[in-house]
Amino acid sequence: MPTSRPTIRDVARQAGVSHQTVSRVINGRDDVLPETRALVEAAIEKLGYRPSAIARSMARGQTHTLACISPNLTDYTFASVIEGAESEARQYGYFMLSSSATDPEAFRELLDELVGHRRVDGLIIINPYSDQRYEHIPQNFPVVFVGARPHGESISSVCLDDEKVAYEATRHLISLGHTNIAMVTGPMEEDCSQDRAEGYRRALQEVGLEVDETMIIEGDWSATSGQDALLSFVELGRAPTAIFAQNDRMAMGVLRAARDVNLKVPTQLAVIGVDDMPLSSYFDPPLTTMRQDMPRIGREATRILLNIIQEKSSTVREVKLSAQLVVRQSTSHKGGD
Repeated sequence: MPTSRPTIRDVARQAGVSHQTVSRVINGRDDVLPETRALVEAAIEKLGYRPSAIARSMARGQTHTLACISPNLTDYTFASVIEGAESEARQYGYFMLSSSATDPEAFRELLDELVGHRRVDGLIIINPYSDQRYEHIPQNFPVVFVGARPHGESISSVCLDDEKVAYEATRHLISLGHTNIAMVTGPMEEDCSQDRAEGYRRALQEVGLEVDETMIIEGDWSATSGQDALLSFVELGRAPTAIFAQNDRMAMGVLRAARDVNLKVPTQLAVIGVDDMPLSSYFDPPLTTMRQDMPRIGREATRILLNIIQEKSSTVREVKLSAQLVVRQSTSHKGGD
C-alpha cells in the first residue's frame, strides 16, 4: 500500500521542532538558528517532504491565481473572453479559475470561497449588470468588469465600444437605402444593450430619420427572442425592411422567422448582427455582422487586473475596443438582389 504524503507536522516531529519553525524554514525566514535550520532541512530530505506551492503562496499573501466569473460557461462570447483571459494569465505565471453564478446567493458564496478564504488575487466579472452580482463586489479587492462600464471610482472595465458598433451597423443599413430600420436589443439593464441602443438612435437621427420606439423590441440575447421580435412586427403589420439585432444569435432567430413568414432576405429584409460567431458565415443566408475580438477583451482585462495587483494601481481605466464590419449576404440595397 502506498504511504501517505508527508506533512509539515511529520517534518516537525522528525526534527524535534514546532511546525511553525518548519514553516519559517520553508519560507526562508531569517529568525531561525542555523543548527535548527539544519535539523529541519535534514528532516525534509529524509522524509521527501515537498511543500505545497499554494500554501506557500498564501502564506506570502499571494496565490498567483485569478478567477473569471460569468453568467454561464456555455455562451460562445463568454467562453471566448475567458479563453483570452486564461491565455494572458499564463503568460505572467498566473492560473485562471473559471466559474459561473447568476443567483445572488450563489455569487456571494462563491466570493466568500474565493476572496474570503484568499484563494485568488483578483477577479474578472463578465456582464455584472445582467443580474445583481455588481451589488456584492468585495471592497478593496482587485476587480475588473468585462462588458460593462467602470463601477464608481474603484473598478476598471473592458468592453466593446458598443455605441460605436451599433452606430456603424445602423449606418451600414442606411447606406443601403433602408429607412424603416428596427432593432432587437439585449436585456436593457445591461450597459452594452443601452449603449448599442444609443448608437442606433444616433445613426438614425444624423440622417434625419425619426426614431420610432415601437420599432425597438427588447430581447434576451437568445435566437428565440429574435424570432419572436420579427413575428411581433409582422403580426402588427409593421414589418421593417431592415433589422439591427444586437447579437448574432438574435439575428439568427430573425432569419428563421423571416423564412417562416416568407420574407426574402436580403431583398425584402436586411439583417445585421454583432459578434461574428463561428457559424455566422454558415447561416442561411450568411450573416452580415460586426466582428468583435472577444479573446482580446479577455486579455486586456487580465492585463489591467495584473497591473492593479502587481503595481498596486488604483487608477480606474475604461478600455473600449472597436469592431469590424463583415458584409455577407444578409444585407443588400433596399429592393436589390
